[in-house]
Amino acid sequence: MGCVSPVGVLEPVRTASPQATSLDILVATTRERSDDAGVVFSGDRGEAAFATVDVSIPPDSRRQIGEVQWPRSVPPDPASEFATLRIDQSLTSKEVEDWLRRHDGRDRRVLLFIHGFNTRFEEALFGFAQIFHDSGAEAAPVLFSWPSRGSVFNYVYDRESATFSRDALESLLHRLAASPNVKEIVVLAHSMGAWLAMESLRQMAIREGRVPAKIQNVILASPDIDVDVFRAQLEAFGEKRPEMTVFVSGQDRALRLSRGIGGDVERLGAADPAQKPWIAEKGVEVIDLSGAGGGDQLRHSKFAQNPDVVRFLGAELINGATRDPRAGTGERIGGVPMGVAQGVGDAAGLFLSAPVAILDPQFRRAYSTRAQQFWQGAEEAVERGPGPR
Repeated sequence: MGCVSPVGVLEPVRTASPQATSLDILVATTRERSDDAGVVFSGDRGEAAFATVDVSIPPDSRRQIGEVQWPRSVPPDPASEFATLRIDQSLTSKEVEDWLRRHDGRDRRVLLFIHGFNTRFEEALFGFAQIFHDSGAEAAPVLFSWPSRGSVFNYVYDRESATFSRDALESLLHRLAASPNVKEIVVLAHSMGAWLAMESLRQMAIREGRVPAKIQNVILASPDIDVDVFRAQLEAFGEKRPEMTVFVSGQDRALRLSRGIGGDVERLGAADPAQKPWIAEKGVEVIDLSGAGGGDQLRHSKFAQNPDVVRFLGAELINGATRDPRAGTGERIGGVPMGVAQGVGDAAGLFLSAPVAILDPQFRRAYSTRAQQFWQGAEEAVERGPGPR
């Protein structure tokens, strides 16, 4: 996420706003604890630890969906800004399990978020709270925060910190999968965090022969992963792997930088789906946000900052909304099934003006059929000539 924001804003406020929403987040981290109460966890590497944080989110009437209302000063104003209400920096294993039991909900679903490069702890925390709230996620919110320095000039350090954190993330996934209070795990990973998530899942698959069955859905947003590495990671998963969705964008400026650092090898999050058909052919759903608005200056966080996309993320990919079994994800963008095109105009709209392109195996088949219908209809219209005016 890596936006410019004040530092040291996490010290809990003394008075909550009655109109604000409170979100209790379980944090697993490999960051070093900070002596600064407003920082909590630094960008240095530390022992794996658990914490809980109550985040206060200002009322929807005072904010825009897709945005974090960053504190302008310390202490924050919870009536109009994100703030914390309580922080417990040291949890025992029993307390972690107790937290999962209290937050098991109707579906006993956990949403595990892994942030990306150039992200301080407060940015990871408030950013995840915004995604969770705006998406309408129905799950227990768990954040895995690894030691990013929060600077664009520390790419190599961050990459090594992600490597340093692989075993800790794998251990967390094992803990969640083994819990009787968890039935389903959805992994949402952004940027370099997507590489970390895939590496930890790959380790699990190699050690145990498969990824645990409770890990049912993996969502990679703007993944900073070498496309060749991603192909190898998929192969290591074997046939029994979670459902997988990838958000990509050709406008992603952060991944252009990463590509330059990485030997000019294309990054998965900036790949052109038309040029990489093997991704969808392996059963991975690809959502191309190149034409979608929103996002920061680097165009690296559209999945969280575009209101339509973040709602779709929650309703369809996290909550597992009831789907038309005949429709792939590509037919459900915006939460409304497209149905079969009824005429040349409808088909042209589908192919020529859709701001978000989605390719999954079912959509590819439907796309081929509709393309044939479109061109056949166009030819017939030309043969008929102009109709009565």
